[in-house]
Amino acid sequence: MSEFARPTLDDVARAAGVSTATVSRCLNSPNQVIPATRQRVMEAVQSLGYTPDFGGRALASRRTNTVGAIIPTMENAIFARGLQSFQEALTKAGKTLLVASSGYDPAREREQMEALISRGADGLLLIGSARPEASIEYLRRRGVPYIGAWNLGGPDGYFVGFDNAAAAAKLTEMVIAKGHQRIAMIGGISDMNDRAAARILGVRQTIAAAGIGDGSLRVIEAPYAFQNGADAFGALMETSPRPTVVMCGNDVLAVGALQKAREMGLRVPQDVSITGFDDIDISAVVDPGLTTVRVPHRRMGEAAAEMLLRLINKETVERQVEIPTAIIERGTLGPPPAA
Repeated sequence: MSEFARPTLDDVARAAGVSTATVSRCLNSPNQVIPATRQRVMEAVQSLGYTPDFGGRALASRRTNTVGAIIPTMENAIFARGLQSFQEALTKAGKTLLVASSGYDPAREREQMEALISRGADGLLLIGSARPEASIEYLRRRGVPYIGAWNLGGPDGYFVGFDNAAAAAKLTEMVIAKGHQRIAMIGGISDMNDRAAARILGVRQTIAAAGIGDGSLRVIEAPYAFQNGADAFGALMETSPRPTVVMCGNDVLAVGALQKAREMGLRVPQDVSITGFDDIDISAVVDPGLTTVRVPHRRMGEAAAEMLLRLINKETVERQVEIPTAIIERGTLGPPPAA
């Protein structure tokens, strides 16, 4: 074998002193090979740096054992936990995960779909359900199983997620029960983001149902970043009358708002209350701790992997798996300041 030649199955067989069929059995069905022979083969594999020809195997089985995931951004911690458990479950099933990012851009998401499918992805994990119908039709034509996560969608797809509007509504009910009537919100950008839109809707509908004021909600939409949360909070505090509570569409925006409140000399929650959404790690370590909605990201990732694997195997699957959320009450939510 030359210095730069890729080692072959024959090379491994010669090095281990066995047939190529035995090498194949060691790699594909190791339990069918006696331990001494298996050890000899695997030592040859390691020493030669042999990599199985998954491309040829994929042509034979029409599967690559590869799954793709397209997330809106890799900068948001909320996706990290879910993807970690998603990957762990896939690994146990012998699948490899490829991850791409769309930047909340439906055109880029479509490009990533095509790229992953061209590389033979057996199935796709997508986030939410807000995407052009042309992208959905493309997946249907290609016959690639896909699921949406982090939200619940319509009757035509498969989803593992939670009711963002209901979770936001439950937190709003707690805010109102504390006595707040001047409520404002820093939401995520709702265009092509059904999770952000649903959270704003849940807050808005709950305020209207409670008959607070004219039922209106002051909302500033901002990309998920600490500085954006700080800037939006500063803008809301310049309005009159000032809100007594600022509800944020995720914890990153809320932590930015909390920092801006300190810079403005405002005490939280004595002068103004702040809430978040997601319960990422930073929520418990800021001071005061952030009142937020806990999303079970790891459980969602595990359930998403289970559903997608069953779809790939053409098994019967429930169209929607709802993962319950919970409100985590910490120190940033209190009663409104005395008039």
